[in-house]
Amino acid sequence: MSAFFRTAAAVPRLEVAAPDFNIGRIIGLYRKAASENASAVLFPELALTGSTCGDLFRHERLLASARKALLRAAEATADSPAILIAGLPWREGRHLFNAVAVCQNGRVSGLAVTGRTPGEDRLPSPDDLPETVTLDGTPVPFGRDLLFETPDFTFAVECGEAFFSASSRSAALAAAGAQLLFIPDASCETAGASLRRKAALESESARLAAGLVFSGAGVEESTGNGVCAGHALIAFDGQTAAENKRFDREESLIFADISPAALDYRRMVSGTFDGMTAPAMRRVRLEKTEKAPDLRFAPVEKSPFIPEDPEMRRDCCREIFSIQTAALAKRFTSSGAKRLVVGLSGGLDSTLALLASVKCCDLLALPRKIICAVTMPGFGTSQRTKGNAETIAERSGAELRVIPIHAAVEQHFRDIGHDPENHDVVYENSQARERTQILMDIANAEKALFVGTGDLSEIALGWCTFNGDHMSMYGVNCGIPKTLMRSMVEFAASESEPELAAALRDICATPVSPELLPGGAQETENIVGSYELHDFFLYRFLRYGEEPETLARLAEKTFAGGYTRQEIDRTLEIFVRRFFTQQFKRNAAPEGPRACAVSLDARHGWRMPSDSSPALWKR
Repeated sequence: MSAFFRTAAAVPRLEVAAPDFNIGRIIGLYRKAASENASAVLFPELALTGSTCGDLFRHERLLASARKALLRAAEATADSPAILIAGLPWREGRHLFNAVAVCQNGRVSGLAVTGRTPGEDRLPSPDDLPETVTLDGTPVPFGRDLLFETPDFTFAVECGEAFFSASSRSAALAAAGAQLLFIPDASCETAGASLRRKAALESESARLAAGLVFSGAGVEESTGNGVCAGHALIAFDGQTAAENKRFDREESLIFADISPAALDYRRMVSGTFDGMTAPAMRRVRLEKTEKAPDLRFAPVEKSPFIPEDPEMRRDCCREIFSIQTAALAKRFTSSGAKRLVVGLSGGLDSTLALLASVKCCDLLALPRKIICAVTMPGFGTSQRTKGNAETIAERSGAELRVIPIHAAVEQHFRDIGHDPENHDVVYENSQARERTQILMDIANAEKALFVGTGDLSEIALGWCTFNGDHMSMYGVNCGIPKTLMRSMVEFAASESEPELAAALRDICATPVSPELLPGGAQETENIVGSYELHDFFLYRFLRYGEEPETLARLAEKTFAGGYTRQEIDRTLEIFVRRFFTQQFKRNAAPEGPRACAVSLDARHGWRMPSDSSPALWKR
């Protein structure tokens, strides 16, 4: 099972040029973080003295007091494996350095040199840096080339000014093996700076597949030339995992539980540092730290494919519609087709395929009547779905054809000697294949492109009839999971005229069902489990390579109160079994556009032999 480790960013109260006071506040927050099972706690740049001491940094009295405070910080770590990371000024010979101390198990393990010299405008040249310095008679690794390694994760330190500069070493540090980057900062705040900072940290955490822990100097720094905001933030793989309130005069402590194994998986899959030469680094060995015991601060979203913010969700839907539209327009024009054919059931998938086809016609300035929407009622079709299919076809301006399949399927049963009272897989799949045959033949007759409707979630589970609804000439929905499809149809409803909008909203409210059995009681999620859970498992399995035990723990934490552990375990078992056994369908699937962060395209996305064993992934 993948291990998570708790990172912390702290902003203590301070007094400028008062290390004795500051170290007491630092130790207090460190102990509080350690009591919460934090593995590492970051404090701001020059936290032991304050960053705004100016020429006082050159006074031996302040420097000596800072060294004594550092020894107290090291002593405070003797009773806990948690790592303390805090900045201080350090003089070595005739040079003054901006240093960050890394302390664990009662000692200073290393002093990383970062950024500008306090009070000066230049960086010390490499020749100015000794490899070790002496603290209380003990040699301590010193320099800009230190990489800190625990048995479970590796990290580096870079001050905020250097991290946000054009010559940032962040990529080099990550390429050398740093899964976590700790970024102490002492920048003055200006209007808009926090938004730019947050965006940069999110972007870099995604680009580097890293966890970034940032702690900025607080409001009690000197305000002679500016104000520090005390901004603390932790970013993981493109998202903010934790953030504090700026300009708060109270002390701040935030946490995020991060999986180093997930970061390594992201780097391996994406080839983040392939072809990049890692710089030579001196590796400082640290002791083992505690694992996060309960994942309370894990940056996990219930619906990873759907932005939580309403405006961002709308933007996401617009963008995916644009992806679908551009993809379908290119395939339509390059194929030489004259029309588009869509099988319309009145469910989410076929509705979205129709909407994409409509947008394609609009993009190409073609009449919507070139869309042939075919609804094919069968043994389990309800009046609700049939009515909605007819409404959206008519209100969208497509040609509607209603072709019942009862007689054709009954003839097929007679031909193969199947008892129509036996509602087995033959009974169900015969209907799916009959519909596909009709759509393919209409496409041939009309010189049309048959647009597929299957979505990413169904493709993951193989919840489609092989050579039935599994097949089409272009799978416009193949990159979109079921949970996101509902958001997209709801978005389309918000921009539609009233009658079409009402039908689209009713489609969103209709339980997902293949409608292949008489009686109307066939709901897909009662059979395979919640698509919300399946999409959660799919995203984290593909993006982070997480094991079933980890998926179960994360789901239990994320969906607390929504699903029982029994429901989670059952759905996870179905996910693993079907994901492995149904690869043969993915290997023979039609082409279609990638739309989200993960893909199951057997050509350029997920590739796996059809006869892979799921045994290792069973719980």
